[in-house]
Amino acid sequence: MDEKFLKPYSPNETEDRIYKMWEDSGFFNPDICLAKNITADDSETFSIVLPPPNVTGTLHMGHAAMLAIEDIMVRYHRMKGHQTLWLPGTDHAAIATQTKVEKILQKEKTNRHELGREKFLERVEKFAQESHDTIANQMRKMGSSVDWSREAFTLDKKREVAVRTAFKKMYDEELIYRGHRIVNWDPKGQTTISDDEIVRKEETTKFYYLKYGPFTIGTSRPETKFGDKYVVMHPDDKRYAKYKEGQTIDLEWINGPITATIIKDEAIDMEFGTGVMTITPWHDATDFGIAERHNLDKEQVIDEYGKLLPIAQEFAGIKISIARDQIVEKLQNKGLVERIDDGYVHNIATAERTGGIIEPQIKEQWFVAVNKKFVIPHSEIEGIPSGSETTLKELMLATVRKGQIDIIPERFERVYFDWIENLHDWCISRQIWYGHRIPVWYHENKCVPIEGREDDVSKCIKTIVSESKPKCEHCDAEYTQDTDTLDTWFSSGLWTFSTLGWPEETSDLKKFHPTTILETGYDIIFFWVARMILMTTYLLGTIPFKTVYMHGLVRDSKGIKMSKSLGNVIDPLDMTEKYGADATRLSLIIGTGPGNDTRLSEDKIRAYKKFANKLWNISRFIFENTEDTTYDANFSEYTEDDAKIKAELSDIITDITRDIENYRFYLAGEKLYHYAWHNLADTILEESKEILITGDANTVSSRKQLLLDILKKLLLVLHPFTPFVTEEIWSSFPQETKQLLLVEKWPNQ
Repeated sequence: MDEKFLKPYSPNETEDRIYKMWEDSGFFNPDICLAKNITADDSETFSIVLPPPNVTGTLHMGHAAMLAIEDIMVRYHRMKGHQTLWLPGTDHAAIATQTKVEKILQKEKTNRHELGREKFLERVEKFAQESHDTIANQMRKMGSSVDWSREAFTLDKKREVAVRTAFKKMYDEELIYRGHRIVNWDPKGQTTISDDEIVRKEETTKFYYLKYGPFTIGTSRPETKFGDKYVVMHPDDKRYAKYKEGQTIDLEWINGPITATIIKDEAIDMEFGTGVMTITPWHDATDFGIAERHNLDKEQVIDEYGKLLPIAQEFAGIKISIARDQIVEKLQNKGLVERIDDGYVHNIATAERTGGIIEPQIKEQWFVAVNKKFVIPHSEIEGIPSGSETTLKELMLATVRKGQIDIIPERFERVYFDWIENLHDWCISRQIWYGHRIPVWYHENKCVPIEGREDDVSKCIKTIVSESKPKCEHCDAEYTQDTDTLDTWFSSGLWTFSTLGWPEETSDLKKFHPTTILETGYDIIFFWVARMILMTTYLLGTIPFKTVYMHGLVRDSKGIKMSKSLGNVIDPLDMTEKYGADATRLSLIIGTGPGNDTRLSEDKIRAYKKFANKLWNISRFIFENTEDTTYDANFSEYTEDDAKIKAELSDIITDITRDIENYRFYLAGEKLYHYAWHNLADTILEESKEILITGDANTVSSRKQLLLDILKKLLLVLHPFTPFVTEEIWSSFPQETKQLLLVEKWPNQ
């Protein structure tokens, strides 16, 4: 027996060494597995891209759960003999990363503007690289068997080519346009942000009922009402039947008399308040939609810094948070306040990164048109043939509706459909420096004739999409590049195929795309999953993945979301250091089905460390009692009892295999745990003690082969769940020929 079994199992002395052995073997790379005949050229493929963690610091337990689930799938398929690719990478996470660095600069008593764009980006890139290195180390600690040779970054050179290629194609087909639409504006960060970068916080405030001519309107934000000159009601509201669309009424308002126009629109909720509202098209998305439908004027009241504009007269230049009470006082003095209710509870939108209160604004930005018709030249999307006219939204709906993409658990399909059906044009520009700079160049306002030439300067192209600075063919004017950068989701939306070499037609792209599955958290089904479907169906005419597996959030033992401010965060690195990666992985898998949140405590992780020890002790007992035996895979002289035990294990492996194939990892893990601890340790080994002492030669021989057979198969099927301890035990297994457990074949029951 190997001397290492004379002492308890120590993850700290084992895991780093084993991971280096795996990595050095090259078997994480499917090309090397193919070259060394681990897999065959005609074998099935299994491919998955890692949802790229943000380079903003370290991985949390949610990431650890993601890594554990994906590694189970990857190790299983590799052992099944499939050409298996798990492609890793990280996300530059533009706003999040820039904000982190800006906070560092604040402590240094400087800012990005003082540094300048070039030097600031150098600081951000250094920070991002340091974060990347930390994340890569954490992934190794968790046992993630990713193909490091194919690692990608959403802001590296290859991804830049993919982003520019995608942008130009969409721009040329007018699916990307520049226009004025309402966006989420962060006055503190001075940029637009996406919906997923908004945190809604519950606020208790006052609700004001104001007299607006013959009507009563309700609002929690009287400071936005200076420009309100339209009063809107539902066309079926009988209370206001006497008022006709387009009718005008004169009334007294905040800064004096105004003429208001009656608008009828079905967006109005007749049951809410008085059923009548005035609209603020510049500062509210719903109001903007009404204004667009009825071609109404839009007037800005609040500037980009959250201060009132001259339309507010004496309140101009005052922050809205300060001005509100003063405005209400003025309304009261004019007799325009009907009543004020305290205790109005609602959610306010704040920027996740800066904490600033979101102020919707109409801005000239770059957008992706999701409802614009275009002809798709090549399509593998069911119901949308090649050469047909379609929209991006129709493509996104068809892939899931027709079953080409399965979402697990199925209940999230309804969530997906609800979001896509109500999808508006996607704002893709950000007013920050870090990220993919928008590849658009603008001609100087004036054309400068070239000396000695008689060019027609009317032919000067005003806007050009180009990788590098263009030169005007007709005049000497300069082009300047758009200062904005692209929304991070634009580059990560290309993730499944840009990482495989697109826009080049690479062998990786042909072999591994569409990817087999995407595994990610249910909280980004809209922001990332949907955008990958959008980009892939449009640019490639196919799906990005066949299945989406949604995992839940990792919460503390009381079900509360982990937060540094609450002090309930469990650090995955701390847990792997204390209890080992195998224990940490099992604690995140067992007891948690797809799409469900998991409750985690250090006690739970500690308990699964005991399982690793148990498996070690089981192996020690078997090796001690079979030192004179070499495992014979073809042994057939089993006793009747041993043959029955062997058949029972075969049934259990069949059951576990079915669970893994159907993404029931929590059930497979639980069954393996139960079998090892209770069936094998508590029953079979206890029975074996007497058999090995008192049995005849045939019975003892049968039992020894049985114990080795059980241990071998148990190590094989446990490997995807607990890769380190199983690989360490496997290295001592008494078998004439064996390779790394990493690439051993999954048992044929």
